[in-house]
Amino acid sequence: MPDNYIPTVLSIAGSDSYGGAGIQVDAKTIHALGGYAFTTITALTAQNSTGVKAVSATAKEIFKAQLESILDDVQVDAVKIGMLANEEIISVVVDAIDRYKLKNIVLDTVLVSSSGKSLLEPCAIEMMVKELFPRVDLITPNIPEVNTLLSTNYLGNEDDIPTMASALFDLGANTVLIKGGHSTDKENAIDHLVQKPLHLSTYSTARLKTTHTHGTGCVLSSAIATYLALGYNLAKSVELSKVFLYKSLHSSSSLKFNYKKEINERKEPIL
Repeated sequence: MPDNYIPTVLSIAGSDSYGGAGIQVDAKTIHALGGYAFTTITALTAQNSTGVKAVSATAKEIFKAQLESILDDVQVDAVKIGMLANEEIISVVVDAIDRYKLKNIVLDTVLVSSSGKSLLEPCAIEMMVKELFPRVDLITPNIPEVNTLLSTNYLGNEDDIPTMASALFDLGANTVLIKGGHSTDKENAIDHLVQKPLHLSTYSTARLKTTHTHGTGCVLSSAIATYLALGYNLAKSVELSKVFLYKSLHSSSSLKFNYKKEINERKEPIL
């Protein structure tokens, strides 16, 4: 590689008009960490600080054209997959992974927005599990997503992590990062990386008292993909990404809003 080579990361995700999640924050994160971001948009969303108002999936033909225009032209060192919208989008992604032999793939198992809007059609969840889980290097579900995928009611207790991971392995996952943001631990945010057969690594930061939670999963997964593109192994990539997310949240700023509401009630990060 030439000395001036910049590692490349492809983000496959939805567009967030608010800029705090999805394609927009993926690109911000990738560039902040020294990578170059390519983007393919799976869906348009209308959203702001109060939540997602509307979702429109990208037509299969244009999404496929986006992917092919990138992958036919340049080398991609890592891939971050976020919002997938529906089965048609998933089928295109699966074909691209196989055709272009993509590597260093991180799947953020986005199912529902923080405001409760569905970001993946329920009928597509099974397809995501069956077709994508075996093809990607890492999945990064939070506790509610684990419970949806497994039809369980885990609270994120540390003793349950091996059982949760084993069940996700049975679904086809290769490596699992179970995020602890929704756990019952009020003092720390603890994420658990589980590699086969059951090698557990724990990453903990103090839980910040902040409302800047919009897009944190996007930041973490795109950071992991970027560190993989930079040449770090998976465990080190997770460790560095956890630190990056913590620092981003710790130094996040607030926005000024144009409606009659106390600003302190609605704070969102500028990364």
